[in-house]
Amino acid sequence: MDREELLNATPEDSGAQKKQESPLVSLEKDLEFYSDTIKEVAIEIMVEGISNHPIFIAHQHVVSIGELILNREELNTEWSIQASTLEEFVEKGIINKEKKESFLKTYKKPETFMCVFVVVPEGANFIYYPYKKG
Repeated sequence: MDREELLNATPEDSGAQKKQESPLVSLEKDLEFYSDTIKEVAIEIMVEGISNHPIFIAHQHVVSIGELILNREELNTEWSIQASTLEEFVEKGIINKEKKESFLKTYKKPETFMCVFVVVPEGANFIYYPYKKG
């Protein structure tokens, strides 16, 4: 699923006065706002040799993977962000060891895109979001 599909994935208007906005609209706004910080953390993870494949977890609840880097309550935003790595995702079984190679084939250049594991009540999915230019 690409970014556009996720952002436009809203429930059908069932006669309600106001169409429910997808939570991913607020996620895009927050990722735009967080972009520079996330990129700095991604570069740090790679430069320090922790991993060549940083993964960021976007959530609105509590998740038990990665390290909290951006707290929505402190920043008055909709989403919190945790920093993690491909290795931790494999270790915790979120990415099956057998699927690691196919995941790496789709993993986009971490200097250009943030890999975000979006956790919502309905489930979770990976998206790649481009960093802001300049």
